[in-house]
Amino acid sequence: MAKQITCRGIYEQTPTEHGEVSVRVLVDRVWPEGIRREGAPLDEWLRDVAPSAELQRWFGHDPLRFGEFRRRYLGELGDPVRRRAAARLRDLAEHSSLTLLTATQDMGHSHVAVLAEWLADPDKRDARRPDADRPELGHPGARPPGWRAALSAAVTNLNPGALAFVMGTGIVSTALYVNDAGTASAALLWVALAGFAVLVPAYGWRLLRRRERFVADLLGPRAFAFLTLAISSNVLAARLAPDGHTAAAGAFLAFGALGWLLLDYGIPLALITTLKRGPSLDQVNGTWFLWAVGSESLALAAASLDRVSPSHVLSVLAVVCWAIGLMQYLLTAAIVLARLLARPVQPEGLMTSVWIFMGAAAIAVLVGVRLIALPPGGTLLSRPVVLGSSVILWAFSSWLIPLLLALGVWRHALRRIPLRYDLGWWNLVFPIGMYAVATHELGRATGTSWMTTVGHWEVWVAAVVWAVVFTAMLAAMLRRRPTTAHGSAADTGQAARP
Repeated sequence: MAKQITCRGIYEQTPTEHGEVSVRVLVDRVWPEGIRREGAPLDEWLRDVAPSAELQRWFGHDPLRFGEFRRRYLGELGDPVRRRAAARLRDLAEHSSLTLLTATQDMGHSHVAVLAEWLADPDKRDARRPDADRPELGHPGARPPGWRAALSAAVTNLNPGALAFVMGTGIVSTALYVNDAGTASAALLWVALAGFAVLVPAYGWRLLRRRERFVADLLGPRAFAFLTLAISSNVLAARLAPDGHTAAAGAFLAFGALGWLLLDYGIPLALITTLKRGPSLDQVNGTWFLWAVGSESLALAAASLDRVSPSHVLSVLAVVCWAIGLMQYLLTAAIVLARLLARPVQPEGLMTSVWIFMGAAAIAVLVGVRLIALPPGGTLLSRPVVLGSSVILWAFSSWLIPLLLALGVWRHALRRIPLRYDLGWWNLVFPIGMYAVATHELGRATGTSWMTTVGHWEVWVAAVVWAVVFTAMLAAMLRRRPTTAHGSAADTGQAARP
């Protein structure tokens, strides 16, 4: 029976865990950059257990391809060379605690996660049946999977942050609304509502039918991405309230408040109390800022609804959640900056989620503007305090933009990381849209005409960015459709061999 199996980054140099010595095995094909072989913090290097170079190139660290990558890699573990290396890992796992080491940043979507699952689950150790968990693909002569199988696979591999699409679309709809572009705003609102109606049941189905994988994501480095469930609902509530749809806005606010209550406490508690992970600063990423965005989004929804349907409870909820979000933002910023400045950063691991750093400050600005618009005496803080804090946050979010753009140039232009679509692009749309709204509304609140004018043009920039990302998403879906609906031995490569 396998003992404790942990996945860690090779740059995390803590060889002991919970007082127990663990066998540390590097499972990458290539020796990690910047690590000297003499005195390296590991016990063994099993390069033969890593995926083939062809499979790695096809995967390209694209989370949307992880489900198919996992299936193909399980098939490759049946090759003679990898079978011997995998047997060595299995033997180590059965006799001692095992730590799988990798230089990959996103360990949750990597071969290390598949290896850990394979070692822990005896049902997946028969590499001669790589498709045991998907029998419709594992038998020669079987019919290609239809739309039901494709839909099931898509929901099974649903990204925890899938509702970032609704967040980005909803805030750009709000930006167009404040810019008096009512028709375009309404169109995007319907797109956001449709996305919410599709994705929320998918989350529920995955929780009920794929609970183990759902929990594994909840304990992983991108656990905070689940907060998009609450944030997207609150963003929709804030957009619906000005249109007079108070009942619908109230329903979305109630759903968002419940999601925030469960996840804003549940995710930190799960990460603190679980023993099934390897604590590492390398796991910190931009999605952790969603912790603060979740609180600020609840404050935004409450303040927006309070403007059209005044309530002392809503005003108090708005100011309290705004203050909570500010503290969470400061704490998260300290952790993320420590990660970026104190640990090596690989260009592959620098995701678009770092833009949430700016978006989290921008949403706090927008909430501050909404708070000072409430009737006098409706908030617990004086207006000068709220307005001053909002101006400081707006200035800081403005300062962040050139830095984030420079990091993007370094990643894609200098380090040649391909600029291909993935779900993380919506983590770029949301901050840009939020910054545009915050700039526009802060200009109105302070009577600063140039700021309002700048915000006006930023709204159209956000709309263009949304259109580009939405088009890229549709193109990516169309490219994957033939592969999903018409699987073949040529496409599955080694995974299709017995």
